[in-house]
Amino acid sequence: MVDAAGQIVIPGGIDPHVHCNWPMPMPGVAQPTLTEPAPRVSLAALHGGTTTTIDFAPVEGGETIQQAIERRHKQWAGACYGDYAFHTMLLGKVAPERLGELAEAVQAGHASVKMFTTDITPSRRGRMVDFGDIWEVLKVLAQAGGIAAIHAEDNDIVMHMYEKLTREDRTGFENMAEVHNTLSEDLSFNRVIRLAANIEGAALYMMHTSAKTGVDAIAAARTRGVPIYGETLHQYLIYTAEDYRRPNGQIYHTYPSLKFRDDQEALWQATDHGAIQTVATDVICCPLRIKLQGRRIDDTTGDNAGSSRGCH
Repeated sequence: MVDAAGQIVIPGGIDPHVHCNWPMPMPGVAQPTLTEPAPRVSLAALHGGTTTTIDFAPVEGGETIQQAIERRHKQWAGACYGDYAFHTMLLGKVAPERLGELAEAVQAGHASVKMFTTDITPSRRGRMVDFGDIWEVLKVLAQAGGIAAIHAEDNDIVMHMYEKLTREDRTGFENMAEVHNTLSEDLSFNRVIRLAANIEGAALYMMHTSAKTGVDAIAAARTRGVPIYGETLHQYLIYTAEDYRRPNGQIYHTYPSLKFRDDQEALWQATDHGAIQTVATDVICCPLRIKLQGRRIDDTTGDNAGSSRGCH
């Protein structure tokens, strides 16, 4: 028995967006460092009151979706201190045979599928899923009763800004908000929403919404009856792009970048029964020395040990 007199008792938290055993690519480094594994992250999460964590099962190489899920289960089963689940993750070109497998995965309980509309950084080529493939996946998910979890940034804008800032010799990470900017979020969110709105039954979960433009796009779609849900991160609710200029400002960074005060205010307002339904961490649990090793817009590690301070 636990005496909870005078205390507030609530259910265990769910972190819908974590990365364990996840590679952290650095330009010029052939073998990327891996983030902390499930035991470390899930134990730290419990200390913070989070009892369920949702990681990702990336479909790599010639794997089937079932093989990808089984591979990730081997890393979590018997090692997690709480409950866990996976979002299936599609990377790059989607082979036609994956589409049928997606429907089977949804029926087996893996109902969410993550896709990127950008490669994020020049060193991470191969993550972005072409818009036509996203269209095909959305149609399958609509029929199967699944949902698409989207990392939405406009790849043309993002890569243009990497080139522009490099050309102008403004490559310090403090300029990150110019690369992963609010216009990119505006364009990408509305493009994906417009696509889903033309597919009956297509549902969207917009990951790590960081800007007012993203909030506005989700809110407008919801008023039109589009089944769409917004996720933001604790980083965006606590920090802004100004924090990049603090000592060791890399520790505040996550992808997409921190934005500005009006974006932060819009996010807070949207959590009050608005466009934002969940707050996640996008946790990358790694030693502080790894978090601080990048100093440029193209090599700074995203995310942080957000599930609990225990990750540090």
